[in-house]
Amino acid sequence: MPSAQVDTAMVLAAGLGQRMRPLTDTQPKPLVPFLGKALIDHVLDRLAAAGVTRAIVNGHYRVDQLFAHVSARSRAPEILLSDERDELLDTGGGVVHALDKLGSKPFLTHNSDSVWVEAPGVDNLSRLLNAWDEAQMDCLMLLADPKCSLGYNGNGDFVFQGRDTPLRRRKDEDGQTHVFAGVSIAHPRLFSEAPSGAFSMNKVWDHALSNGRVFGIMLEGTWMHIGTPEALEAAEKWIADGNATHA
Repeated sequence: MPSAQVDTAMVLAAGLGQRMRPLTDTQPKPLVPFLGKALIDHVLDRLAAAGVTRAIVNGHYRVDQLFAHVSARSRAPEILLSDERDELLDTGGGVVHALDKLGSKPFLTHNSDSVWVEAPGVDNLSRLLNAWDEAQMDCLMLLADPKCSLGYNGNGDFVFQGRDTPLRRRKDEDGQTHVFAGVSIAHPRLFSEAPSGAFSMNKVWDHALSNGRVFGIMLEGTWMHIGTPEALEAAEKWIADGNATHA
């Protein structure tokens, strides 16, 4: 499936940002500056560079502040708003709430705090879009190697055995595997049996995983898990020390 057919993204920006306090005491996490630019602007600019023309941004915590910021952007992509101020819907519920805006075609989902650095000439979003196969997949994830990540200390989420092999959940006996990097392509049918209200994307992923419909590609570069002020400071220092040329 040509990447041009995936032209819409869901930017998940409705979290409370509790682990990022005190930086989120007065602003939502997507507006926390990273390298002098709000985290969400890194995401939206990267989406635009990959050819995404529409982005639906959801919000709950300090939603007016978030929506004012993204609505003031004068560059691509076009921004549509999905208001969750009355109820925090979690990741899966947030997507379902916005399905009428997302349309009937496959779309990207992108966490508003997912950032990485890549070498010149590497475009991980375009690689993801070009790897999408609608006949075979309900979901295609961007995965990171924990050994090539900053700020992540876990053992991973999924076992990756190649682009043509469905993913499976990590088990304890697998040791360290691969971590979901906060970006995926989803077909609307992934949500055909989704519950109403708040729920995690893990619920629909588990159903698709059981049917062998979830695949992945590896991120080329360094993924940064910016979940705390300390992780943010460490990532900026790592870049300032000359470890990356493009973020």
